[in-house]
Amino acid sequence: MSDRDSAVSAIRVVVGRIGRAHGIRGDVAVDVRTDEPERRFAPGAVVLANGRSLTVAASRWHSGRMLVSFAEVADRTTAEQLRGILLESEVDPDEVPDDEDAYYDRQLIGLEARGADGMVIGSVLSVVHHDEQDTLIVAADGRELMIPFVSALVPTVDLAGGHLIVADVPGLIDPTAAEVVADTTTDQ
Repeated sequence: MSDRDSAVSAIRVVVGRIGRAHGIRGDVAVDVRTDEPERRFAPGAVVLANGRSLTVAASRWHSGRMLVSFAEVADRTTAEQLRGILLESEVDPDEVPDDEDAYYDRQLIGLEARGADGMVIGSVLSVVHHDEQDTLIVAADGRELMIPFVSALVPTVDLAGGHLIVADVPGLIDPTAAEVVADTTTDQ
């Protein structure tokens, strides 16, 4: 495969957003949007900012924020002009996370969501990242379901089969089922 072929087959994923400038030497705070910041912001890594390539010179955690310096950004004035820009990395579509129980968003989006009985519920539209857990947004019968992406509720992810299994928990898929359970558990 030629370099041109590999560049065409690479996909772009958002890994962060540039925040405020930090100091006078061009460092910026980055709102990290990847589970692998040490990999995506390692010295020598290249990220794209509005189509412009930026090479990571150094990165470190400071007061709960990632600070990054880019070889192409030498001063605070230049750093301030980058504020708000999304950072993307080009990755091989076959690349997988190091942890075997972890998934990239792009692996989950489009998977068919099925109930424990195998019936199709819908398909995964997106993944929302929260501090405590991630949430799958599933399109189902003209509505969007929010499914916490935890093993108790999504016990099976079958990438090769193109689906995941959602546990049969009252109210998770059908909100009226939760109301029926609630009505039967109240004291009379």
